[in-house]
Amino acid sequence: PDGRNDPEFTAAEAALSLAEKADDLGDIGELRARLEKNPKDHQARFDLALALNARGDKEGAVDELLMIVEYDRNWNDEAARKQLVEFFEAYGPKHEATLSGRRRLSSILFS
Repeated sequence: PDGRNDPEFTAAEAALSLAEKADDLGDIGELRARLEKNPKDHQARFDLALALNARGDKEGAVDELLMIVEYDRNWNDEAARKQLVEFFEAYGPKHEATLSGRRRLSSILFS
């Protein structure tokens, strides 16, 4: 067995991928200013979610992505939903941000 089906391996792999994405992000204050001017700037909100996650604010990151899914679930080929799944894999199945985020995502998608 190579361990790829091990939840800890999957979480570590997802966390590494997220860390690589976070390297190219803008300043959180700058991203928030963009959102203040245009709350439907999904790219700014997506980047903010990645930045918040990189700084350890998992709940904040999940909240931002859920807002995108709520506004426009198909934006950028469902990028927000796909990123949420990657976050949940990185956090692990028992993390509170995963549990509440999955519930809220299901509620949005199936309402």
